[in-house]
Amino acid sequence: MLFHGFYNLEHVGDILLARLGEGKTFSYDKHDDLVVLKDQKNNIIGYNLLNASSHLGKINDGLVEFSDDQIEKFNQILSKYDLQTVTIDRNPKFIVGKVVEIEDHPDSDHLHICQVDLKNETKQIVCGAPNVALNQLVVVATIGAIMPSGMIIKPSKLRKVDSYGMLCSARELNLPNAPQVRGILVLDEDKYQVGDSFF
Repeated sequence: MLFHGFYNLEHVGDILLARLGEGKTFSYDKHDDLVVLKDQKNNIIGYNLLNASSHLGKINDGLVEFSDDQIEKFNQILSKYDLQTVTIDRNPKFIVGKVVEIEDHPDSDHLHICQVDLKNETKQIVCGAPNVALNQLVVVATIGAIMPSGMIIKPSKLRKVDSYGMLCSARELNLPNAPQVRGILVLDEDKYQVGDSFF
């Protein structure tokens, strides 16, 4: 089962917040330092690992980049309580894309339907940014990406039109000195290439 981990020692403490998907926590079970989070249907939606650094070693702040050793240690804890083990997807989720087609959304005065070239594939993404334009290089949060806000990117429909990702602003990417205004981040063609990982 795929999961994503977040860690913030200063503001949360030595607790790994691991999510398996979206949903609200309705109940939980505690097994020593492992807290199992469940939704209203009793499905496991995540884990909190208390005293995380004593179990996993040094953990980076923010979206955690797990080592293979840390995944193995975390899975040993899960196995101890007969819980399903987890894996992580190491494929880049924030990709440099190029807007190759753009049209106005037929049911909106501000949304645009964009076809975005990611090198190996083209994705349709509905975007509401006022500055989106043809031939721009942009940062695409692909399906499965986790935004700094914690939102998980998944296939969606915006006013009945399918969308398979998100064109990101500097603010949404939590970049240093990001302008706090609407509008996607437009990349310099001399510094980035279509298909590259942004981070």
